[in-house]
Order: sequence, then structure tokens, then C-alpha cells
Amino acid sequence: MNRATLHPHRLCVAPMMNCTDRHYRYLARLLSKHSMLYTEMMAAGALVHGDHERLLEFDSSEHPLALQVGGSHVPDMQRCTEYAAEFGYDEVNINAGCPSNRVQAGRFGACLMLEPQTVSDCVRAMQTVAPIRISVKTRIGVDDHDRYPDLHHFVDTVAATGCSIFIVHARKAFLSGLSPKQNRSVPPLRYEFVYRLKQDFPNLKIVLNGGLSDEAKILSHLEHVDGVMIGREAYENPYFLARLDAALFHTQLPSRGEVLDAYKGYARRQLDAGVPLATLCRHLSGLFHSMPGARAWRRVLNESTGKKDASLEIIRTAERFVTGGLHG
Repeated sequence: MNRATLHPHRLCVAPMMNCTDRHYRYLARLLSKHSMLYTEMMAAGALVHGDHERLLEFDSSEHPLALQVGGSHVPDMQRCTEYAAEFGYDEVNINAGCPSNRVQAGRFGACLMLEPQTVSDCVRAMQTVAPIRISVKTRIGVDDHDRYPDLHHFVDTVAATGCSIFIVHARKAFLSGLSPKQNRSVPPLRYEFVYRLKQDFPNLKIVLNGGLSDEAKILSHLEHVDGVMIGREAYENPYFLARLDAALFHTQLPSRGEVLDAYKGYARRQLDAGVPLATLCRHLSGLFHSMPGARAWRRVLNESTGKKDASLEIIRTAERFVTGGLHG
């Protein structure tokens, strides 16, 4: 039995634009052995008409790993599913929750909550082309369509295809008037909607997303839902993932120094392959979050890794400011 089937979705790391690239995901896997990882959202059209081999590349250690796709054109969504299966992804996730203008213009993201049949058509068609699980990430509502019956109808319609995994951000989305950043914090959290979904659909896997940054509260949420998806906290304070992994799966907590040493080995290989140091090191900024020397650590990485002659020696220089945190 592989890791993907041991604890799927109990702990997930959210897809985050400009954050959860393959280098961050490698770091996340060093911190958490059991979490389900997600790519950044990739537009279906970009995959079908662009360099999908470059976009879909990942390290084998990242499993279990899901490809998140934004789209609603059935043939494109089918092709993306075929790509995901060919590359060995464990899951394809449909984005029905992002409220940005760009995704609305492409008729995907949160606006799809208003078109549950379109999502159903995509899921049904995607299931016919490859034996890979399909999940949906959504909000609890959109604009004035924010009553629980609206959410129930959306999930009920899509679940009729056989889709059994729904990741629900417990805020509604405003399709206009708020930026994507504001949509992550301004609409109030309604965890009770997600709890109720699990009660009404006990055979579905319901994963809670939104505002999850406290370990005790996360453990409490898990009494009501099947899993949690951690977003910004997992990126800005990545060691939080290690603590959650240890708490949920009784794994040994790695030290920050152990994680950093392993990531430096990865970074060395990626540098040899031509990946810029700044691209590799930006994900390390939060590793010593709230610890003595963390500000100096971030400053050295942010100011030095983009220089023409930058090398891994910069990480060793930055480490001198956080020596007290390397073993904890």
C-alpha cells in the first residue's frame, strides 16, 4: 500500500499561485511525510496549448500529489486528465473556488459554483479517459448564492457523477468588489456549513479549508470533517506542517536543520540543472518563522540569492543567524 492510500486528504497543502511550485512541494514533503500536496492552479488551456511537459514536472518524492486544473471546456479538461495520468499524478482537482477576474474571464474558478451541471459534465468526461481520481475545490457560496441549500445543491449535483472528494473553503466568494487576497480574509468563515455537508453526505470525503493556522483548532475540526487543507500558514510558516504531521500521524518531528540539510542537497542538484538560486531559496524564508534571528535569515536570503554570483554559501551565511533554531 503506498502513501497515497494510507492517509489521503486528512492533511492537505492548498494550491497557491506563485507558491506551491515543485520546489516548495519538495520542501513540504521533507516537512510532512503524509500530507496531500497540490500544484499551483494550472489553466487547462495553458496545459493543452503550452509546454505541458515543463509545467507538469515533479520529483517522485512529492507523492501523493494532485494537479489542480482551472477550466470548463470538456475536451481540454479531458486532455489535462490524460496528461496527469501519464505523468503519474495521484489526482486531478477542479478549481471551482478562485474568484479572480482572470479565471472568471476563462469561465472557471468560483463562477463555476453557479454552473454545477458544467462541473458535472467535466468530471464525468474526465473519468472516462484515465483511471485517476477527480476532486473538486470550491467555496461555500458565491455573491448572493450563499445559502446552505445552494452549496448542498452544488455538491449533490457534482457527486452524482461519482466524484467523492470535495475540498471546501469555508468562505463565500465575491466575484466583484474584492481582490483575491481580500476574498481570502474578508468574507466570514462559516465552518458550520462544511460540517453540515459531512452530515448530509456521510459517504463523501469532505475536506475543510480556510483560516486554519492553530493546531488545537485543526484537531477539533477533524472531529467533524475528513480532512483539513492548510493554505498560507503552510507557506509562511512551513515548519507548522511538520508539527501537524507529527500530531496527526504520530511521525517523528524532524529538526529544521535536518530539513534544511536535505533541501540543500536538492537545491544543489537543481542548480546544476540551471534553476536560479533565488527560485529555490524563496521558499525557505519562513522556515524559522517567529524564532530568534528569523528576520536576519530572511534578509540574507532575499537580498543575496538574486545576485549573479550567488551560491549555496549564502544559505550557510544565513544559517549563522538562526543557529539556535536548527535543532528544534
